[in-house]
Amino acid sequence: MTAVPEPVTAARKPFNGPMLDAHLVVDRGTFRLEVALRIAAGEVVALLGPNGAGKTTALRALAGLQPLTDGHLALAGGDLDRPERRVWTPPEDRPIGVVFQDYLLFPHLTAVDNVAFGLRRRGLDRRAARARAETWLARVGLADHGRRKPRQLSGGQAQRVALARALAVDPTLLLLDEPLAALDARTRLDTRAELHRHLTAHPGATLLVTHDPLDALVLADRLVIVEDGRVVQEGDAATVTARPRTDYVARLVGLNLYRGRADGHAVHLADTFTLACADRLDGDAFVVFPPTAVALHPQRPDGSARNTWPATITGIQRHGDNLRVQLAGPITAAADVTPAAAAHLQLTPGQQVWAAVKATETQAYPA
Repeated sequence: MTAVPEPVTAARKPFNGPMLDAHLVVDRGTFRLEVALRIAAGEVVALLGPNGAGKTTALRALAGLQPLTDGHLALAGGDLDRPERRVWTPPEDRPIGVVFQDYLLFPHLTAVDNVAFGLRRRGLDRRAARARAETWLARVGLADHGRRKPRQLSGGQAQRVALARALAVDPTLLLLDEPLAALDARTRLDTRAELHRHLTAHPGATLLVTHDPLDALVLADRLVIVEDGRVVQEGDAATVTARPRTDYVARLVGLNLYRGRADGHAVHLADTFTLACADRLDGDAFVVFPPTAVALHPQRPDGSARNTWPATITGIQRHGDNLRVQLAGPITAAADVTPAAAAHLQLTPGQQVWAAVKATETQAYPA
């Protein structure tokens, strides 16, 4: 089989540093993205953030679709973008594979020709490109679908064709833009598991852009959270989910988050409310507890819970097998209760209740 030409020579030399080393600075009107990203070979990093945080801008900058205003972008030690030196590499010359949210398969081409397209662009002859494309379709479980066009494929099958097309060119960096967002719940579950298998086998760096925390937790080795164009938190999934540092991250992982001033086993919040905590801490601190830790009572409870407060129910929504109850009061909070408990308490919006959380259910850590 004919070898695929090297798209960027510098990116294929032996290199011991991070596969991706980028400081992305992009100005778009009044919005500025300034994000540092370093991804090792074989590592999958998830980039998360609310709408408008800059996730898509970062992905477009990495793909070469959005020039950098400042900073740098290097793959395996080779500069692709460095504005101060007037270095910029066109998208087609970057050793990068991209899977877009809507896959962007060519509607007039068969699955095998869609996968072969990038190989042909890299200089492989038609016969060799199709042979390699067929191998990749077999690897993603679509060996019998090579002659089908995109309209004849299901959403999960189209996603796998797009992934095969991106991986077939042996990218140094793989970019995934909400790759599971277009799938229904059942297909998403199966495809997520299959995608995890392929990402584990990919030797290059991978950046997954997503708003779905489950996709990030299942597929990524490390999380990078961006808000308003800046990195606000990063780390492995266990650290980020256990110790959120912004309201967005807390909502993402399903925790109640508060910031205050710790004094021993108490954290004093800005609104004069104090939370008792099992952890001993001094100085600026965060406190978290899960909605499942919040117990609701019709009257002020007696017992061991050291944190109790009067609250007003502002909303009730289905949340998995439970009900998520939104509470206003000295502090805002979310509580998870079973449908049976909600019926017993006759919970309704506007109702006055008492909330209670044991100190042992809280976690305090430095801010």
